[in-house]
Amino acid sequence: MTQAWPAVSYDRWAPTCDTLHAHTQVLGKLAIALSPPEPELQHGALRLTARGWETAPLPAPDGSGALVVALDLRSHEAVAEHSDGHAERVPLTPDRPVADVTREVLAAVARLGGAVRINPAPQEVPWDVPLDEDYEHARYDPGHVRDYFAAATQAALVLAAFRAPFRGRSTPVNAWWGSFDLAVALFSGAPVDPPGTDFIMRNSGDAEQFIVGWWPGDTRHQGAAFFAYAYPKPAGYEDAALSPAAAHWDENIGEFILDWDDVRAAPDPHAAALEFARSAFRHSCEICQWRPGLLASTEGSPPPVR
Repeated sequence: MTQAWPAVSYDRWAPTCDTLHAHTQVLGKLAIALSPPEPELQHGALRLTARGWETAPLPAPDGSGALVVALDLRSHEAVAEHSDGHAERVPLTPDRPVADVTREVLAAVARLGGAVRINPAPQEVPWDVPLDEDYEHARYDPGHVRDYFAAATQAALVLAAFRAPFRGRSTPVNAWWGSFDLAVALFSGAPVDPPGTDFIMRNSGDAEQFIVGWWPGDTRHQGAAFFAYAYPKPAGYEDAALSPAAAHWDENIGEFILDWDDVRAAPDPHAAALEFARSAFRHSCEICQWRPGLLASTEGSPPPVR
């Protein structure tokens, strides 16, 4: 079982992780540029599929149909596909700079469905070199990518299982290219005032919500982990004992955390991660005073299918 839940530690694969993260931003920028806007910026979210990170079908700029752009983490290529069946592939190895991949992906999209302009500035990362000028991030180790993809796939299955029975508004399992995480959001139905006036805050933070997700670690937290939090965060929110017992509040990150290594060590890693999501949601519903029926639905009452 543990082979399907490989070790993932940011300090072991940081150069490759940052390169892959930058590549996902190209996909996200295309989604933002081409998709019709949705609440909570859902039009900019990507998906983790059986081949890797992938956009939803995007309107071709020339009106000829739909485009999908993906990072195939099995063949280690960026893939641009048109709904008419034409496709182009851009290799990610051996160690190709982000700038080269970015330019080739945009050129492939232009040939398939018309030219598109993106904002090449990276977002939510500690570097600021535009994607189409980034020659610093080039390391791409296929072995590390395979381990990441195997871990991310297991995490996505946990998040999908948690979300499935919920009878309120929710998101799919989103792959977020800014924070390089997978996450599900469940909504209470109540609006809230956004925490700021910038574009992301005023559009993503205008509804009461619970977020649970997974990410492969970063400079703040070297190991991969599941995370959970409620927004807005009420007073005393962090003062809770969740299950499994290894779950804890991380003051630096401001979220409940269940470390990936603790999940891997459990007799049933999927069940342990799912219990963390449910435990965090129970706590959030109680302290945030969500309608009881929303909590009950995540635990199968009423069942999703009858």
